[in-house]
Amino acid sequence: MSRTYQRRHARVDKAAPWLSMFARLVLAGVLIAAGLLKVVDPQSSVQAVRGYELLPPTLETAVGWGLPFVEIALGLLLFAGVFTRVVAAAVAVLVVVFIAAVVSAAVRGLTIDCGCFGGGGTVGIGQTEYGWEIVRDLGLLLLAVWLVWKPRSRLSLDRADLEELE
Repeated sequence: MSRTYQRRHARVDKAAPWLSMFARLVLAGVLIAAGLLKVVDPQSSVQAVRGYELLPPTLETAVGWGLPFVEIALGLLLFAGVFTRVVAAAVAVLVVVFIAAVVSAAVRGLTIDCGCFGGGGTVGIGQTEYGWEIVRDLGLLLLAVWLVWKPRSRLSLDRADLEELE
């Protein structure tokens, strides 16, 4: 191994806990905000899920009511830094599902608001923002994947070995 490679690798190892903390807190903030905005109006959340036309009515209601609480729970776990790798993997799966749902809506020509941060349902032609929603979710997916790879971070309750981080 070259000395240059070793120096770069050492810099990445030193920065990783800070980058992981950033990723963890950004994901936590997005999930908590999304969940709180939906939990105050569960009927809108159900309407947003219904707009995708992917689930039977009984599941639409269950997902619409339950998803905000799942998002808040995952966000709080990430914020605290508890079970970071497992929670980040769950978030990654959830984000992939969100991306697939938005792509599905776009391909099928549905004109809906994603309902990601409350609201949702049918919108007028030309009012969809599928491209932006997919790009945003791909960024969130990258953060989640980073945390699966490098879960140890600063200001975390995970059983991180503090000497290892310093």
